[in-house]
Amino acid sequence: MLRRGEAFRNRAKRLLAEKKKLSAAWLQAASPITAEIMAKAGFDILMVDMEHGPGDIMNLISQMQAISHYEAVPFVRAPWNDFVTIKRILDAGVSGILVPYVNNAEEAARAVSACKYPLEGIRGIAPSPRAGGYGMNQRDYLDYANEELDVLVAVETKTAVDHIEEIVGTNGLDGIFIGPMDLATSFGHFCNPGDREVQEAIRRVEAVVLKSDKFLATVAGSFEQARELYEKGYSMVVMMSDTTTLGKMAMEQTDRFREAYPQR
Repeated sequence: MLRRGEAFRNRAKRLLAEKKKLSAAWLQAASPITAEIMAKAGFDILMVDMEHGPGDIMNLISQMQAISHYEAVPFVRAPWNDFVTIKRILDAGVSGILVPYVNNAEEAARAVSACKYPLEGIRGIAPSPRAGGYGMNQRDYLDYANEELDVLVAVETKTAVDHIEEIVGTNGLDGIFIGPMDLATSFGHFCNPGDREVQEAIRRVEAVVLKSDKFLATVAGSFEQARELYEKGYSMVVMMSDTTTLGKMAMEQTDRFREAYPQR
């Protein structure tokens, strides 16, 4: 939360606009404990997953309180392109929002509008929530929110790929996030983003975004995969999660145990 007299600034905004490389991770456990751990580890961006994660607004606020003493910038993946839900997420004080399942320029513009105060958008004005410091940072937040918030939309369908040029041209949009699993499935290749057709679609999106003023983001299963993406021009790669990465490490340890002591 903002200190008294502190203007709202988003450290990630300028770095992403310059297409610098930022590390990112999912927060999918709705836990302030894992959020604090990930923030202390030193990630640039922590993306609270409210699309697939179990958390609500109060869980979101608890996680943001847990990371507030660290430099990690809080982003959220919204559950849907719904202006009421987006408003509540933004009022919690996040710095960036990822809107899923955006298929055309009209839907991208709707997402941007939900994130901007009038006259640039339709976001309702209230200094009383956490973003405005519970009324103690009214203009410190309101005067800067439109320019400081990062707005991303997810390209995860064949329809979105077909309309990628128009989506990228949306005013007020900051970045494009490629969702490889949903994208592959929309092409008929269930959970197989490595399919040739899907890879061709991803390359098309990459080419359009990288030559634009928008930054490119996606998800990776490891640092090695993330590194390859950064070298291609991606600015933000979500490279681990507070749930699935723990699960992977737990399986590795139990497998090693069973190999070492097959007879107990």
